[in-house]
Amino acid sequence: MFVVTLTFADKTRAGELMEAHKAWIQRGFEEGYFLMVGSLQPNRGGGILAHGTSLAKLESFVAEDPFVAEGVVTPEILEITPARLADRLEFLAA
Repeated sequence: MFVVTLTFADKTRAGELMEAHKAWIQRGFEEGYFLMVGSLQPNRGGGILAHGTSLAKLESFVAEDPFVAEGVVTPEILEITPARLADRLEFLAA
């Protein structure tokens, strides 16, 4: 399981790249990488919960985000090995 943070580095181009960024997020769900996306508060960027892929594939996919490619955000990927899960989240142990 992975937690990805996308912290704003240069917001000036965010507006012009937003539709492409949203399309990239949609691809993340369609390809089965993303479980959840949301905003880092207060207005610090975005956060993603990812699963079902390798670190190398996720790094490559994150690099394709227009926000990352154009320096709007700085990505960080944290890999988490679950040690204990609520029953409804057991699928994350796989």
